[in-house]
Amino acid sequence: MKNISIPFLLIFIQSIVVYSQYESVRNFQKEIVENEITASNIFMLYKDGKVVYLNAENSNLFGDKNISNQSYKPYKETLFPIWSMSKPITVVGIMILLEKGLINLNDNVSKYLPEFSQIYCKGDSGKYLCKNPLKIIHLLTHRSGYGYYSHKGYGYGLTSTVKYKNLNDFSKDLSKVVLEFEPGEKYYYGVNQALLGRIVEVVSNKDFYSFLREEIFEPLEMSETKFHLTSQDRSRFQPLYINFGTIKGFTDELDELTYEESNNAFFGGEGLISTMNDYANFCTMLLNGGTFKGKRIISEKSIQLMTKKYSSSYPIEEFADTRKLGFNYGFSMFVLDDPIVDGTGSTKGIYGWSGYHGTHFWIDPEKKMFGLFMTRHRQSISNMDVQKELRRVVYNLSK
Repeated sequence: MKNISIPFLLIFIQSIVVYSQYESVRNFQKEIVENEITASNIFMLYKDGKVVYLNAENSNLFGDKNISNQSYKPYKETLFPIWSMSKPITVVGIMILLEKGLINLNDNVSKYLPEFSQIYCKGDSGKYLCKNPLKIIHLLTHRSGYGYYSHKGYGYGLTSTVKYKNLNDFSKDLSKVVLEFEPGEKYYYGVNQALLGRIVEVVSNKDFYSFLREEIFEPLEMSETKFHLTSQDRSRFQPLYINFGTIKGFTDELDELTYEESNNAFFGGEGLISTMNDYANFCTMLLNGGTFKGKRIISEKSIQLMTKKYSSSYPIEEFADTRKLGFNYGFSMFVLDDPIVDGTGSTKGIYGWSGYHGTHFWIDPEKKMFGLFMTRHRQSISNMDVQKELRRVVYNLSK
């Protein structure tokens, strides 16, 4: 019999223990594929300074692409549209300007974008000149009055890379849109971070993508996070899985954003593409209180500002997400305030955000942990809240 070295045996046993410990997480990933809730998906759990779990669960369905994580090997990883997970990145960009003393949170938007000096609000008898000025903090907290969708039906559809080629034109058009209510009055999820991107351009005298690349992406080694796809990139771009019951399959026809290299409408609310490992670096920075590999990106004070309560959960805020009961809202961050109402066993104070096509993350400062999930699906026939149920599985691991 061939001798097996003790170190090798210990590593082998340790790997079995680790796999067994997280088997329920992998089973959950498999379950949502088998039940056609998502197609291929990937999940990372990071704790105490290291990745403790990373698994891609592939569907092998016709039209799907197997997810490749190729750990920290650029130009091989699967690319995902992260949609609203762009928002926390934009917020960090604003915090950088704040720390440099270039803006104040209570500045009027019109100080930087004069087209917003006269804005109109909806009233019972038509529109009227808003009484309150629109401020930067209103955009950060989604209390501006701008939405994506009107509560009376489909909204303006303004963040379109088909319609706009730059943020300046977008800003001028948005200034003509009538607000749903007075700035600062209510929480109403919308296009706010796209406008923040334009403010960054004016203040920094750089296009928004260049600013993010220099201030965030390069220090965080996020080389694959961008607003465009090259022809080579498109071969690694995860297809969209749709399941409406009678209509089911994979498509590239519902991308909604073009991701063309020539387009300079860098929408900071929804426009970014990223990879698992790139976004994990962003999460690591947040978990580390604003630092990454010894580099300070933002201060701990800025993270505290980002995760402070500015809006309550539904039903106190009538337009808040009904799936986020027990959570308050910061700067495009949900923050868990009442773990009992949430009911997953998650730690009070966790914070994070999600994207339109199923990506999401959360940071747990107390447990020194973050979870990052990526997939690409839309409007499944299932009513399962994947974010909530995945957290339930993770926080039940220690029980």
